[in-house]
Amino acid sequence: MTENNLLLTEINEHVLTLTLNRPKVNAFNLELITALQRAFKQAESDPQARCILLTGSGGVFSAGQDISEFRKVENLSYRKHLQKSYNPLILQIRRLGKPVLAAIQGAVSGAGLGIALACDLRIASEEARFVVGFGGIGLAPDSGVSLLLPALIGLGRAQEFTFSNAPITAQQALDWGMINRVAPAGELGEQAFAWARQLAAGPVQAMGLAKRAYNQAVLKDLEAVLDYEAHVQEIAGAGAEHREGVAAFLEKRLAIFQ
Repeated sequence: MTENNLLLTEINEHVLTLTLNRPKVNAFNLELITALQRAFKQAESDPQARCILLTGSGGVFSAGQDISEFRKVENLSYRKHLQKSYNPLILQIRRLGKPVLAAIQGAVSGAGLGIALACDLRIASEEARFVVGFGGIGLAPDSGVSLLLPALIGLGRAQEFTFSNAPITAQQALDWGMINRVAPAGELGEQAFAWARQLAAGPVQAMGLAKRAYNQAVLKDLEAVLDYEAHVQEIAGAGAEHREGVAAFLEKRLAIFQ
């Protein structure tokens, strides 16, 4: 099945595979975000879908938000955009009563990183690279990154890689607990599906209840954090640093922040 070709869906052996399919880097626009929201909503009530496997096409997981889409919108409110798009999507993933496994290849950054971190488990290609990304265009982290990243790798590391925008390698991500497993690039799909199939054959209801317990114990402030991220992003989005960051990104030059 397809969702306007932007999101490819397939169910096999009780594993629902959702593949981001927006070349070249699977950057999100509102249509893709909406398709993903709809797919997770349907997965909740589909008894055939016992595990969700989220991945990307073309050797890339996702580069995050498509910045060029924002340039088409007059008087864009970042707060309203987040409240409509990524915030409900992150909450959907965390509240879904079934395991969600992300298979990450290539680059993942920005909102794409937030979505990957919101998944329950992560397996990455040894060639994967994780970039916080927001600072490069003069923005603050959103999509749950401000909570999920330090929860997984610690506040000091999270701030270092947010401020520097340097990539985190797959091996670093594994060593620091950001991901659960690393696979050779050519074996990622096979290993990810085998793991998802194993999850689907397990006590899915109990997994869902365990997920609820972990949400309460570790991520009980997630909804409030998402709302606050939207607040600070509204401030950042109106600033000169963001304007310069976007201009530099589109002009393929280094940004000059003053």
